Amino acid sequence: MGVLAPASTPRPTSIDELIGPELLARLDRLDVLSRKVFSGKLPGERRSKKRGASVEFDDYRDYVAGDDLRHIDWNVYARLDRFFIKLFREEEDLALHLVVDASGSMDAGAPSKLVFAQRMAVALAYVGLVNQDRVIASVVGAPGRKPVQLLGALRGRRSLQRLTEFFLESVWAPEGHVARDAATGGGGLNAAMKTLALSRRGKGVMVVLSDFLVREDLSEGLSYLAGGGFDVYCMQVLSTGELEPEKEAGVVGDLRLTDAETGLAAEVTISTAMLKKYKTRLAAHIERLRVLCAARGMTHVMLKSDADVGELMMGYLRRRGLLG
Repeated sequence: MGVLAPASTPRPTSIDELIGPELLARLDRLDVLSRKVFSGKLPGERRSKKRGASVEFDDYRDYVAGDDLRHIDWNVYARLDRFFIKLFREEEDLALHLVVDASGSMDAGAPSKLVFAQRMAVALAYVGLVNQDRVIASVVGAPGRKPVQLLGALRGRRSLQRLTEFFLESVWAPEGHVARDAATGGGGLNAAMKTLALSRRGKGVMVVLSDFLVREDLSEGLSYLAGGGFDVYCMQVLSTGELEPEKEAGVVGDLRLTDAETGLAAEVTISTAMLKKYKTRLAAHIERLRVLCAARGMTHVMLKSDADVGELMMGYLRRRGLLG
């Protein structure tokens, strides 16, 4: 499924052009949530259901031979003449893996889907960083670059600048690059998702920002992600022109169109009946992705590239369970 709308949004060059200080201040109140419990590599700030040896008391259990005597509650023993072991709530960190699809179809729309994806990725990264989560960043399918570019893992507010620079620099084709690559460069989106799943860069929440407008069947790639231990959110980013082409000026009639993924051109006559057929096929494609995600315990989220990132973060994504 190709995308034919040209990009028109200026390319951002700094964090202030992506998300300003006002939005960052609002995001300070948020945290990334997960429906699963993961074992982190480092002590973090996230409460888990496991019991361990942190400083936060949780419960008691009867003493059994071999238990550490230092964990006996002697005050309870003095009252009840029985040994009880104090249990503590173990803390563990969360990995937040942010994936931006930078293939040709994403650099289209007004505003650009790719610039919107950059904004969402940096906003989500900030929430993870300020909450001491391990944040991993990936860009897939950027023309003229490796099929999968990966940066990680970063932690702490001071890492925001480095992560932002990665998303600003890695999504665009290198200077002088002319030839268009096929979607996601080397092997397609399925291959990219398989690579990400097998990279074993920690377990946690993974957010994939893509239009998912590909000809390939994504069943295999999504299955790899679902089996990788991630709590996956597939955020499908589409432009208003893709969702409602009939509202775009100059769409109906005889046109020469260029496929954003392949660079191939075609002379076509677009009629009202053809637009109706296109919308039917697009709706079926979106529904197919939603069903594939639901069958794998993943969350499908629809986003428009002209949506306000702050409102999405403070409202919609909290209702969908990603943020709290």
